[in-house]
Amino acid sequence: MSLFLYVLMILLWGLSWIAIKWQQGDVAILVSIFYRFALAGMVLFIAGKCLNKLQSVKFQHHKSLLLQGLCLFCFNFIAFYYATQYIPSGLTAVIMASAPIFNAIHGKVFYQTRSSRYFWLGMLVGLSGISLLFVHDFQSATLTGDTLTGIALSLLGTWCFSMGNMLSIRHTRAQLQPYTATTYAMFYGCLALLVMIILQGLSFTIDMTPLYLGSLFYLAIPASVLGFTLYLVLVNRMGAHNAAYVLVLTPMIALMVSSLFEGYQWTGYSTLGLLLIVMGNVIAQCKVEYFIRIKSWLMGKPDKVRL
Repeated sequence: MSLFLYVLMILLWGLSWIAIKWQQGDVAILVSIFYRFALAGMVLFIAGKCLNKLQSVKFQHHKSLLLQGLCLFCFNFIAFYYATQYIPSGLTAVIMASAPIFNAIHGKVFYQTRSSRYFWLGMLVGLSGISLLFVHDFQSATLTGDTLTGIALSLLGTWCFSMGNMLSIRHTRAQLQPYTATTYAMFYGCLALLVMIILQGLSFTIDMTPLYLGSLFYLAIPASVLGFTLYLVLVNRMGAHNAAYVLVLTPMIALMVSSLFEGYQWTGYSTLGLLLIVMGNVIAQCKVEYFIRIKSWLMGKPDKVRL
């Protein structure tokens, strides 16, 4: 079941990056994000009440739910939406693939979670792949201030996302179910967005074009209602940095879509980079025992090996 959720998450979030790009236009970014999570939150709340899925939440948990809402459904997406104004959406997804590293570091700091040497080896391989995706920018001297701004915003959004993951672990330990945590955190994220919109005097306009409305629906329902609930289920089952490997593989979908709609050009370097990202994911997720067995097999001791 976890494998099915894993693959489903790759597809749901891999396609979401181009939808974020299509949200750019006459509607202010903060307003677009508010529409997305207001619609998603309403669906979650109504479904939760009808299906009796919402737990009662103690007062002391609301503070951490508020913080999670700010991290997962507010500041991170503000950073990501603005980032897609400066770099292709597929590259934004690639930078977010560094989320397992943030999760591993934060997990060590907050929960004393240990990561194996193979995790760090896999991340090194994966990051090497990510760097190859930017070789064209270096070679053509197009690594402009805008590109650097897009990279910085994407990293900021990834850091916020990781902090939201850490809060999810805390909620799991407090016996809060992913559906309940997602619903309340999304409500708080919407509330924060609403306050910022009012303070900035932004207009609640809406783009009635099929492209805007279709991308808004996709981001609200499949990518948010299904996506975040399933992702937090994976965090609960697999741990934060293992679940975040979803984000290492979503660039494959995001870059393919970006090449179709944004003119992203594949090169030998970018293809190799994508292969390294996938290879790093495989290495990082393998158990230490698996490498010991392979080593024993290579040393001619197959009787002790069960692959």
